[in-house]
Amino acid sequence: MKKVFIGIDVSKDWIDYAVRKADLQNSEPAKRVNNDLDSITKLCRNMLKHYGQENLHVVFEHTGNFGLLLSCILESFNILYSVVPALEIKLSLGITRGKSDIVDASRIAEYANINEHKLKSTKLPSEVLLQIKELLTYRLQLVKITVQLKNSLKAHKIASKISNLKNIVDDIEQKLDGYKDDIEKIETQIKLLINQEPELKKNFGYITSVKGIGLMIAAYMIVTTNNFTAFDNPRKFNCYSGVAPFEHTSGSSIRGKTQTSNLANKIVKTLLYSGAMSAANHDPQLKKYYERKRNEGKEHQTVINAIACKLISRAFATVKRQSNFVTLAI
Repeated sequence: MKKVFIGIDVSKDWIDYAVRKADLQNSEPAKRVNNDLDSITKLCRNMLKHYGQENLHVVFEHTGNFGLLLSCILESFNILYSVVPALEIKLSLGITRGKSDIVDASRIAEYANINEHKLKSTKLPSEVLLQIKELLTYRLQLVKITVQLKNSLKAHKIASKISNLKNIVDDIEQKLDGYKDDIEKIETQIKLLINQEPELKKNFGYITSVKGIGLMIAAYMIVTTNNFTAFDNPRKFNCYSGVAPFEHTSGSSIRGKTQTSNLANKIVKTLLYSGAMSAANHDPQLKKYYERKRNEGKEHQTVINAIACKLISRAFATVKRQSNFVTLAI
């Protein structure tokens, strides 16, 4: 059992931190330091000096790249820390009034003290996984820009029928070609990085042996599972990616159909649905499963969701067995 919990609210330029001792009812007043190497290093040294490494547990919300430096320095000092989704902290504290970075730091410290039994230590992924993650983020940004340009192109082509807008249409088409090349280059970089690490390359080969799982799904799965170490079974990943169905009933008045949660990684969810559609067309077993369920009256989206769950189960099974997936003859 840890005796001192440090709640940290991370922002771009600074971090606010509050100390909560397990044997006291109130947190110590929150303080602020710059979010830079020297300031965080000094803070870690002071924490170790005053509280001792064996007593410390640092907790902060997931804030993307803003918390990377903090994570690196905490690991260099071997200080136990946990990165927790912001919504989980918010929901756990119930109704609250007011909001500021200092108040948030105190609430995070309080959350850590109350929920110590649920906290899991966090470790940064390898440098290669971090690079792949950043490439995936950049690719997603380019894809969104491409979609916007395509929609704009459609509108301008319609307008060009009554007005001379050929220069605009040509310019957009040229930009689209450029973004297409950029996206392909990013995908090539991702493949090269995966092939650079033997463990990543091996697991990538296993999960892409599952029909319906291509480069993007495999890359996202490897990154979000920290190469299948952050999730110990497919059911948890189903919940994380938002494809796990949950019962929706209450007493005798509510009898809704099962639903998936909105609290999910929507990027992974969208990719899995696309992969499930492909698998329903090209995998003999899943194609037969889809047709059978549809004939039973199941909705298309419900069956596709079930197939997405099957893809996850197959992927985890290949990694666990360390062998490619083999589709049995039917």
